[in-house]
Amino acid sequence: MIPKSIRLMLAASLVPAALFAQSSKELNINQAIELGIANSKNLKLSQNKIDQAVAQLEVVKDNALPSANASFIYNHAEIPTTTFTLPGGGSSLQLPKRADAFVGTAAIQELVYGGGKLKYAKESTRLLADVARLDADKNKEEVTYAVINTYYALYKVAQSKKVIDQNLESIAAQIKQAQRFFEQGVVTKNDVLRFQLQQANITLSQMDIESNRKIINYNLDILLGLPEDTEVKITDPNLGLKSVGSLNEYIVQAMTNRQELKQLDVRNKVADYNIKTVRANTLPTVAVGANLYYINPSGSFIPPVNQYLMPVTIGATVSWNIASLWTNKNKVSEAKIEQNEITLQKDVLTDQVKTDINKNFQTYQVAVNKIQVLETSIAQATENDKLLASKYKNNVASVTDRIDAETLLYQAKINLEIAKADAGIAYYTLLKSTGKITQ
Repeated sequence: MIPKSIRLMLAASLVPAALFAQSSKELNINQAIELGIANSKNLKLSQNKIDQAVAQLEVVKDNALPSANASFIYNHAEIPTTTFTLPGGGSSLQLPKRADAFVGTAAIQELVYGGGKLKYAKESTRLLADVARLDADKNKEEVTYAVINTYYALYKVAQSKKVIDQNLESIAAQIKQAQRFFEQGVVTKNDVLRFQLQQANITLSQMDIESNRKIINYNLDILLGLPEDTEVKITDPNLGLKSVGSLNEYIVQAMTNRQELKQLDVRNKVADYNIKTVRANTLPTVAVGANLYYINPSGSFIPPVNQYLMPVTIGATVSWNIASLWTNKNKVSEAKIEQNEITLQKDVLTDQVKTDINKNFQTYQVAVNKIQVLETSIAQATENDKLLASKYKNNVASVTDRIDAETLLYQAKINLEIAKADAGIAYYTLLKSTGKITQ
């Protein structure tokens, strides 16, 4: 039976470990992308911009509704002089010492024809809402790519760490073997020291990689919206090399999917409506309205019978700024120049997209070829390592040759894992340049 005091001490010693225990979460690359999109603050900001554009559209729609207003006025007058004599010595008028009056008005007006300005404003605002949605789509692609890039970076350091751990295990075995050989007088003390120096150097590399892993893991936690102390356990994101189509196929996809090109198309339509709006300034406007007046000079809030007036007027207004026929042409020219600039921007961007896709396409091809070359080099390095290991045991090769062979083998393994990750990133970079990563 364990004494109570000892049980308490054991429980207390476990509390810090429980408090500072690091949580972990295993995620494949698709799960990471979903988390990144769901928790991205940039995408939430993009959605807010969409909501703002939609709200602006509703405001423009409200401008097409009839306008109406009403007012009610009470006036009180004090009249110090109550006698008013007409000019020429005529009769006089006797005025009251004070007077009260109530006046009310109500009016409603509807624009029947304004040259199409309201229609063009509504269409332009609707198109600007589409621009905001395309901008959000582009931000979604950027967030997805950032998650993929960080995920692969974490994969790189994880694979490098795995290879280095294997290397350290092998070096530990080499040190034991060298010590036995030294005790048997087969090798010198220098051989043991050389293996131990190699072990120290690899341990330093292991420390650097672990530091990088923690930095990248923290960045990924932020991207995914996870608690900042979560250790992300990743799975192999490659799952075999991806087959790609022809360069022209990706260029065609980009011309269809790239959000920036779509935005310029929409902005070109907005510019077209702006030109129509400017031209509409030369057209007349027609409005109809009705007005109700209430005049009560009796001084009483509720007037006696037949002592108030309530006329109703109905009318139409036609207005035309004739001077706009000759003052508006330069404004139209300015609007056309702005539209032409958008067309030129699209031409420039189209060329940039083509060059980006070609560069990314070639980069992926090179990355795939590097993997094939490195796989061959690993086979060669493995055979060389076995050969030097055998020679060293037989005291034919030096310790330097033995260490160099082993270093070449493990460096080739690390290079292969990095090359696989680089190929994965190159593939997603190619997809990103088409405007749609998830295909």
